[in-house]
Amino acid sequence: MTDREVFSGFSPETPAFFAGLAKNNTKLWFDEHRADFQTHVMTPAQLFVEVIGTRLRALAPEIIADPRVNRSLFRLNRDVRFSRDKTPYKTHLAFWFWEGSRPRMENSGFYFHIEPDSIMTGSGLYFFPRPLLDAYRQAVVHPVYGPQLVEAIKTVRSKPGYDVWGKHYKKIPAGFDPKHENSGLLLYDGMTAFLEEPIPAELFSAEIVDFVYERFAQMAPIQRWVADMIARI
Repeated sequence: MTDREVFSGFSPETPAFFAGLAKNNTKLWFDEHRADFQTHVMTPAQLFVEVIGTRLRALAPEIIADPRVNRSLFRLNRDVRFSRDKTPYKTHLAFWFWEGSRPRMENSGFYFHIEPDSIMTGSGLYFFPRPLLDAYRQAVVHPVYGPQLVEAIKTVRSKPGYDVWGKHYKKIPAGFDPKHENSGLLLYDGMTAFLEEPIPAELFSAEIVDFVYERFAQMAPIQRWVADMIARI
């Protein structure tokens, strides 16, 4: 392995690139800074995927960590076809590591992103497509799987700063008992643990791998529950 292939962290220019992009979200600005994007964003990002992917197998042995764009690296370009916001680029660097055989974004996994001033780690699945939503609702009211989810949520929320989101609906779906002890979880259309933090000093060294892994480990109960739920379908 050459020095170029060793992950040594991101540089201060990584969040600085996105701060500049947030102020100048145009193709002209991006083209003028394309070399910075390659050097300070893409190259360390791809190395990070490889290193954290190996570590994540301790939490999820079948995890997929693929350093290509549209795999573990999200595209920088925004899909503006149906959006009022026509700015062409996202202003953060986002990663996705997933476990399962369904299409990439229909599996449970671990998420990480870097913004100009903050980072976020997450686990689970942000949005359940219809077949998964039906399976999720049945699992919520199941006498074994429902209590397991409640315990997973309690475990994650017991740690300072960690939370769980996904609540979307205002009414209990038809066919379910609104008096069920887990009825509140039937209002969710996704199940995701997350933690938002200011950019840490570790981002700029290889220590960011341990830093992110430790957070993924804290929120792994949600990832594991969702992955097992999907695997039963």
